[in-house]
Amino acid sequence: MCKILNDKCGVFGIYFNDSNDNVIARSYHALYALQHRGQESCGMAVCAEGIIKYHRDVGLVRDVFTREILDKLGKGNMAVGHVRYSSMDYKNRSNAQPLVVRYLKGTIAIAHNGSLTNAAELREKLEMEGSVFHSTNDSEIIVHLIAKKRIKTDSIEAAVEQAMNEIRGAYSLVLMSPSKLIAVRDPHGFKPLCVGSIDGGTVFASESCALDSIGAEFVRNIEPGEIVVADKEGLRSIKTHCGQESGLCVFEYIYFARPDSVIEGVSVHTARLRAGTFLALEHPVQADVVIGVPDSGLDAALGFSRQSGIPYGVGFIKNRYIGRTFIQPSQEERDRSVRIKLNTIEDTVKNKRVVLIDDSIVRGTTMKRIVHILREAGAKEVHLRISSPPFINPCYFGTDIDSRENLIACKMSIPEICSYLRADSLGFLSANNATKIADNAKCGFCDGCFTGKYPVPPPSNTQKSKYENKIGGINNLPQTIE
Repeated sequence: MCKILNDKCGVFGIYFNDSNDNVIARSYHALYALQHRGQESCGMAVCAEGIIKYHRDVGLVRDVFTREILDKLGKGNMAVGHVRYSSMDYKNRSNAQPLVVRYLKGTIAIAHNGSLTNAAELREKLEMEGSVFHSTNDSEIIVHLIAKKRIKTDSIEAAVEQAMNEIRGAYSLVLMSPSKLIAVRDPHGFKPLCVGSIDGGTVFASESCALDSIGAEFVRNIEPGEIVVADKEGLRSIKTHCGQESGLCVFEYIYFARPDSVIEGVSVHTARLRAGTFLALEHPVQADVVIGVPDSGLDAALGFSRQSGIPYGVGFIKNRYIGRTFIQPSQEERDRSVRIKLNTIEDTVKNKRVVLIDDSIVRGTTMKRIVHILREAGAKEVHLRISSPPFINPCYFGTDIDSRENLIACKMSIPEICSYLRADSLGFLSANNATKIADNAKCGFCDGCFTGKYPVPPPSNTQKSKYENKIGGINNLPQTIE
């Protein structure tokens, strides 16, 4: 919880041959299950007899989709949904998804998780050709390219296939035309995407927990580079972009994904237990209790406890009505929210040597406050164990780590970080073991933020501020189309 990491985002899609009263309800519940992947904004687009209606806004799923809004969306035979974090703190209604565009061949709705490494170049090229942009989303670049290709191709899936020749980086997409639902994963598979079935229909989702939430059966993961099409002819795939080296973001297992999800054949919960086990082996310590920072530090804390033999305890109570603290736009607000969000259980830590487990340290300022809170509660010693390696490089694929100057591990040695945090000791999971926590995963991993080794070359231009400078006065654009 003590980080500024943003991940873009969570996507969902559902398809039936015929109109179904449950499409809206199931989409709503699936987005609720994916809420951990994005708490800034959300949206849903529904297709009924070829007509696409949508609603999107800033806020949580429960707040954006009131009963009145859901009733207005009506019913249909397919839908796409999205939950979002911004990658550059652009909290703007125009950036909410799904994006819905009308063009010569009809209407497209698209939901995107990831970040393009050649976004700046593509956007400049499109603008020089006359394209108009209303957001700072990479998703809008993708939909422009697909629309252009569709004019010259026989099908929407062929347009998607051709657009993939031009886009680089991370993208897991769910795209809806008036007659088809399409799921797409980039050739390296940076972000998770799976397919399931329910009552004769097809479901696409970022994580399997979304399938579980609506009673859908998990079928398989979508392969890196694969295009999967659901329409009246059934389910089929296009694999012309498959076969490259896969590079799933390893931080999905460490932090982003929900513990009850299974990604590439590996339980996220089990992966985090293994992270804690490795931590105990790499950084043993004499202590009285092991506690975790809710929520993503809890499983690793349990793994550390089991391996070390040190009792596991509940050290914090989390206020469930506050989102992840890194959503706060300023460090001052993040710091202030720690007190509101976490409260110590004094009996667990008072006069104890405490092992505190969390998943990562980015800037370190929020962790410093958590250590201080434990000290105030009477902890005799605080030994920090982090279930990821130190962040020493930017991420270019959708996690908001855009500058080495903001990373504490780039400014201080581990002993210096320990001293700054006022901890008694500090240990990080090794980069070698970080990719071993997902034992037998059916993919390779991207761990570039820890090692500097990326599956694809990083972009030459990582700044998106020039997009924002071109956009003004758009926060109040209508977000519901009937």
